[in-house]
Amino acid sequence: MTRAQSLAINAHWDQYAIALAQPLNLNQNFPDKQKVILEIGSGMGEATAQIAQATPDTGYVAVEMHEPGLAALLMLIVEKELTNVKFIREDAIYLLSHFIADSSLDGIHLLFPDPWPKNRQHKRRIVQSEFVQMVCEKLKPGAFIHIATDWQPYADWIKVRFDANSSFTGGITPRPDWRVLSKFEGQGLRKGHQVTDFRYVKL
Repeated sequence: MTRAQSLAINAHWDQYAIALAQPLNLNQNFPDKQKVILEIGSGMGEATAQIAQATPDTGYVAVEMHEPGLAALLMLIVEKELTNVKFIREDAIYLLSHFIADSSLDGIHLLFPDPWPKNRQHKRRIVQSEFVQMVCEKLKPGAFIHIATDWQPYADWIKVRFDANSSFTGGITPRPDWRVLSKFEGQGLRKGHQVTDFRYVKL
């Protein structure tokens, strides 16, 4: 953690961090927004801040365990004077299973989750059949999850698991205008990786 990040946490954490409560209604944190998106794994916050800046009519809740990453996001929130971003420091699976009410989410972004490429690591991937069902339970009818990955074997894995759940419609989709090119994605593209976007809508 840098000194600037520590200063940002001391000065602004309480203003933007969402305290856990049961059940947690994320929309109450943005009463003037039409919808609120849960962003799973915001990393260092670069993409989250850019997306939020480009779509000020939508509220975003970033979920991340890495405190320096949240501190970096916090610095971007303050720098860009964003009023539509808050965050939760918690494991996403634990958050969804213990705090998010069923049929309460307008949407979920899962952008470039760790692909855990080795066979013995596949059990660590966030997208499992159980995760797909949990997402289904937490989304409102007609709400969506958008996923992007630059690891083709993980894209194949994601498609199989979502297509197997009859509560969703959708699949591979063109890159949306709102999804900015992050440094992480740029690195993957320079390595020749193909980026796949998915959009699944709860029936």
